[in-house]
Amino acid sequence: MDKENTGLLAGPDGVARCFWHGNLPDYLHYHDHEWGRPVADDRRLFEKICLEGFQSGLSWLTILRKRENFREAFANFEFDKVASFTDKDVERLLGNAGIIRHRGKIVSTINNAKRAREMADEFGSLAAWFWKFEPGKDERPQIVDLAHLRANPTTAVSVRISKELKKRGWSFVGPTTVYAFMQAMGLVNDHLEGCVCRKEVEKQRKAFKRPK
Repeated sequence: MDKENTGLLAGPDGVARCFWHGNLPDYLHYHDHEWGRPVADDRRLFEKICLEGFQSGLSWLTILRKRENFREAFANFEFDKVASFTDKDVERLLGNAGIIRHRGKIVSTINNAKRAREMADEFGSLAAWFWKFEPGKDERPQIVDLAHLRANPTTAVSVRISKELKKRGWSFVGPTTVYAFMQAMGLVNDHLEGCVCRKEVEKQRKAFKRPK
């Protein structure tokens, strides 16, 4: 299986999947059971967009392997709790070797928690706000292949979401970060054509009740 051209890699079971998990057990589990499956839970959405911000300049695998440490450090990403963090908490987090100790990203997470609370109050939930940006069929490729993904690290929709978030005071939410969030949370199905998960994820997306 030529992953350089197809983007597909045979797993330990011989089944074709998107190549990026590299058959690493924890990454493979994330690919098969989380990535691309639609999410409407505010806590999970907030966690993911924060962790995508922490990933900036790093690999997602680095963040994934520290995710439990992040959850413990950031009150399980309950944004009401994170919004109440103080300067003392910032210093505490900067001393936590289990997470990414980047002052700007830590401060950004606390700020974004406050903005998330505002949006949940205004729209009923964070999920309702994000899902209203779900791309229509005319905004999606007919076939999701490796060439398409390589050529589109951002999309018109991710640019739009990024601009709207920044207007609302969010930070570390550039278009590339936002598109990675959209892929992971199921706003789009970017499992490659031929990946064993693609049809299953599409089935879940069709059955998924969009938050209003």
